[in-house]
Amino acid sequence: MIRRRFIRSIRLRLLFLALAPLVVLMPLLLLLGMTRWTADYDKLLIANVDSDLRIAEQYLNRLMAQTGDELTGTAESTAFARVLTAPDLQRDTYFRATREKLGLDFLYYLPEGDAVGDPSRWPVIVAALNGTPTTAIDIFGADDLRALSPTLASQARINLIETKAAVPTDRTVEERGMVVHAAAPVILPGQKGVLVGGILLNRNLQFIDTINALVYLNAVTGGERQGTATLFLDDVRVSTNVRLFEDVRALGTRVSAVVRQAVLGEGRTWLDRAFVVNDWYISGYLPLRDSFDQPVGMLYVGFLEEPFATAKRQAYIAMLAAFVLVLALSAPLFLWLAKGIFAPLESMTATMRRVRQGDLSARNGLRARDEIGQVAGHLDDLLDQVQDRDARLRAWTDELEQRVDARTAELKEANAKLEDTWRQLVMSEKLASIGEITAGVAHEINNPVAVIQGNLDVMREALGEHAAPVETELNLIDRQVSRINAIVGKLLQFARPSDFSGAEESVSLEPVVRDCLLLVGHVLDKAAIRVETDLAPAPDVTIEPGEMQQVVINLLVNAVHAMEEAGAIHLTLREEVRNGVEGAALVVRDTGPGIPDALLDTVFDPFFTTKQGEGTGLGLSISQTLISRAGGRITYRTPSEGGAEFTVWLPAA
Repeated sequence: MIRRRFIRSIRLRLLFLALAPLVVLMPLLLLLGMTRWTADYDKLLIANVDSDLRIAEQYLNRLMAQTGDELTGTAESTAFARVLTAPDLQRDTYFRATREKLGLDFLYYLPEGDAVGDPSRWPVIVAALNGTPTTAIDIFGADDLRALSPTLASQARINLIETKAAVPTDRTVEERGMVVHAAAPVILPGQKGVLVGGILLNRNLQFIDTINALVYLNAVTGGERQGTATLFLDDVRVSTNVRLFEDVRALGTRVSAVVRQAVLGEGRTWLDRAFVVNDWYISGYLPLRDSFDQPVGMLYVGFLEEPFATAKRQAYIAMLAAFVLVLALSAPLFLWLAKGIFAPLESMTATMRRVRQGDLSARNGLRARDEIGQVAGHLDDLLDQVQDRDARLRAWTDELEQRVDARTAELKEANAKLEDTWRQLVMSEKLASIGEITAGVAHEINNPVAVIQGNLDVMREALGEHAAPVETELNLIDRQVSRINAIVGKLLQFARPSDFSGAEESVSLEPVVRDCLLLVGHVLDKAAIRVETDLAPAPDVTIEPGEMQQVVINLLVNAVHAMEEAGAIHLTLREEVRNGVEGAALVVRDTGPGIPDALLDTVFDPFFTTKQGEGTGLGLSISQTLISRAGGRITYRTPSEGGAEFTVWLPAA
């Protein structure tokens, strides 16, 4: 209703043309601008978190480098050289003081002999033995930590907490420790070995809080972003300032499955939004590899997404409010400017409506000097011409109708003659073509059959008494050759009935039906159609056998096409008296869908078919012609059990 009114109303269309740039184009431009701004804004957030992640990475690298440098300095100091030959108590005191001074969680000296036989085979120790001080991140098992200190093993132990979106696991506790592992070579007179030290990062809150302060509490950001930092061992948070509750850190929670696959599984740095424990953060995850070059954990920094999402929503609302304000101020101005166009256009519309209703004397009467007035004047001139031509057309119409009536009668008579001639031509051409093709096929089959029969006779003569073991097989070939000859004979009889009968003759329908079943046997077998016959004795009829074969084959093939898949065809032959005349009735009934009631009157019309594109639709029409010429009739009905039923009745000979 609204669309119809819009199409018919000049006012509405002009208003649409006037307001479309403001109501349609401006929102589209606004949407494009906001979309571009949002994309740039998101890129800026990702760039920020990338910068934050680099700061955290630099701090971790600096911590590792500082630990390695301090350990190397200690290994090369004269104090360390003196303490190696000092009593055990003095040595223990020195190592404890040095460990506290350097901020290490463990520090020990490993002589070369012990280092070579060390079952742990840490690459950092191997490198130090080769003279290269090395620092790396390594994962210590619970036994390794316990061997260094029971306190370290206790510090590393973290109970796992079920986390939303994480990969399912049966583990309940993480006992391994992530360690900044450093080793420096010791080459002194009489002493050669490795000085080993390290920092346990599990529950190392000073380490993670320092990263958070460097990234989110510096002078550049001013502490405005609500950021967090985390160290992961595998996918478990072992050191973090992410909170489960106000004062409870999320130690033991795990990273989401998506991030784990990207960072630990594929070795990629993650720079995108991610779900962290209980909220969405703009996040950066850096994969960490140990001294064996295996992915063992992640370094994470990120800031809460919600403040920035709120800022974007507020920006959207502000831009939308500005657009609505501009629209409210501009729309009345456009309406006032368009008002001067509406009145003359609506007047012309009313004039055309009167003309459409039959009042050819209707005129606009507008003579304004603007473009619309000129159009109205031209329209009045055209209406004058239309009124004059209408009068002349009416006179011509009366004369034309009289001529058309006369020619129509002539065409109907000619068309009736043409249809009669066409039906005879189609039937003759079709029968001639089928006969010629069938006769050619039968002739081509007869030649190889004759060769087979002749060679079979030669085999019998050549084998003589030796043919006895295969006599059964030879007889079987004989029977099959005879069967081929019989089928070829039926084809020739169907193709050229005049060669066998010469004219219409008294025919028994039972052998004709059985011959037809033989000819279409391959069609029935291919479609898995079951045939049931009830061929009772019936009087002979007068019809050319070939024509009767054509009718029966047409009905059988139509039934197969109607069923498409497996079904059954019932053939019944019986004696039947119609209007006091004895005759024979052949009933062909199938289990297909039947013919709709709306098409019953056109079943025997030329070109009637229910399979568009599959056949000419001439079969039933030609069959009706053949049976009618023999004095019989074909009828159709739809049985109560479904399907289609055709009855061919012919008078007795």
